[in-house]
Amino acid sequence: MSKLSTMSSADTVSNVHETEHSSVNWRDYVAISKTGIVMSNLITTFAGLYLAIYYTGSTLLDNALTALLTLVGSAFIIAGGCALNNFVDRDIDHLMERTKERPTVTGKLSGRQTLAYGLAISLAGTALLAAASLMAALIGVIGLLIYVVLYTMWTKRTTTLNTIVGSFAGAVPPLIGWAAIDPGLHPYAWSMFLIMFIWQPPHFLALAMRRSDEYKAAGIPMLPVVAGFALTKRQIIWYIIALIPVSLLVANFGMIYTVAAVLLGGGWLALGLVGYRKKDDLEWATGMFVYSINYLTIMFVLMVIVHMF
Repeated sequence: MSKLSTMSSADTVSNVHETEHSSVNWRDYVAISKTGIVMSNLITTFAGLYLAIYYTGSTLLDNALTALLTLVGSAFIIAGGCALNNFVDRDIDHLMERTKERPTVTGKLSGRQTLAYGLAISLAGTALLAAASLMAALIGVIGLLIYVVLYTMWTKRTTTLNTIVGSFAGAVPPLIGWAAIDPGLHPYAWSMFLIMFIWQPPHFLALAMRRSDEYKAAGIPMLPVVAGFALTKRQIIWYIIALIPVSLLVANFGMIYTVAAVLLGGGWLALGLVGYRKKDDLEWATGMFVYSINYLTIMFVLMVIVHMF
């Protein structure tokens, strides 16, 4: 599909809507920044940062400025990526229920405004990360390019492997946090990256099942759309099985963490298997999706807590 043609048509639609929505306020920019995604990623960024501080024998107070630069910079570059995602997808967002009210669809923000904001805040985030650590900035830029170019502009519309490609970008926040303190990136940092990388496919495939009709209408080849629910459910189960041993790569974090990782991973697997043959696939997918959010949050918060005492 030609990006130029789709973007031109999107701008035409946007310009029509702008006659109806002439006022733009900060809430429109917050909406395209996807603050929920930003906040969840900041949890994993902070986990990487805090653990790097711990294992380098420093303190959070001694690194207060670096921590602030890292968290704000990460928030900006993630928000910038989300805004650029909105810019690219504005030609199909009106076809999906969950995206049809985005300011880029309703016309509250034009394509030019969205692009300018996305680039500006991404550059600001990169500068802040560079002030903390050049390695953190490099990782942030790599994650941004993977998300915007390789995922949003290319694989999202061409292959079911889009979920895997997106997972690379989604797994970089703990690396950014760690690199801000220790650019050498201890194996623990890469283990946290791998946990997030393996976690994302079952999380997003469950979401894709819930929104399969919308993805189909938008022409996005998510696995449930192309291969059906049965194969997607098997893939989700296999990813969760793989995640359990991967989460134990950092078993040195202590017994509390290790037990919690086994119980949380085992609970997710049990939830998937118990309801595997349910006739209501969407109910199954919803349960798996909600559990995945709680799993990631608890795991990374726990990584920090067990190193506090």
